[in-house]
Amino acid sequence: ISEVQAAIAQKTNGVVIVVPDPAVGPQVVQAAKDAKVALLTSDDQICTNGPDPSACAPDNLVPRIGFSGTQMGGEVGKRAAEEFKKAAWNPAETRTISAWKQDVTVCGDRVKAAKDAFGSAAPGVQNIDVATDNTPTGAQDKIAATVTANPGVKNWVVWGCNDENVQGGVTALENAGIGADRVIGVGLGAYLACKNWGSGKPSGMKAALFINGKDVGALAVQTMYDKLKNSKDFPKEAFAPTTMVDATTWKTAGVTCS
Repeated sequence: ISEVQAAIAQKTNGVVIVVPDPAVGPQVVQAAKDAKVALLTSDDQICTNGPDPSACAPDNLVPRIGFSGTQMGGEVGKRAAEEFKKAAWNPAETRTISAWKQDVTVCGDRVKAAKDAFGSAAPGVQNIDVATDNTPTGAQDKIAATVTANPGVKNWVVWGCNDENVQGGVTALENAGIGADRVIGVGLGAYLACKNWGSGKPSGMKAALFINGKDVGALAVQTMYDKLKNSKDFPKEAFAPTTMVDATTWKTAGVTCS
């Protein structure tokens, strides 16, 4: 909030903000409104009149540039289903794992879309929901316990809210002695997935959706420029492009391993 006030004090015409917490939304919106400053959010949504964007009326959401959780999850589920069909596994001997921090709304959107897309393309595989803290080690511990509790399962498909969840799952399965040919991990982010591919060893991480923060930043700045320079209305929401990558394509796509 103090950063927004400082920007306004410098006679700024527009503010693009990535909020640390959506709860600051109403205060940020009021400050911008009082100063007649154009306001655009990036990544996270904020509401003009409440702390929780998920409980906000559509008209009260501030225009946003980012990624679509539903669209991203759908791409992950679709690719997972393609890999599953290619592997020709028996559905009865296979389980899908959905791993995410369950109180994070955007994570829920991604995982639900992945489940729906996989289920439509490859019906008949039972899913196991695994609650994690969205970190590699947290996911690894929880998924290791899930694998131990399901000794009869031969093949595993893993997706989650982010690369961290899938990386943790792939590591847990590897540690349990399950070969890379029995694991299909589809990451979301690609910044950890690429480490598996860079090693040159067989990996359960078969693909990942590359989301490039630079694309979001560029689109947000362009959108603000169009508004201030050409009086072009903000879209309610605009999404940066995403790209599915794997061991053969990640370098040419521009993925940076972190």
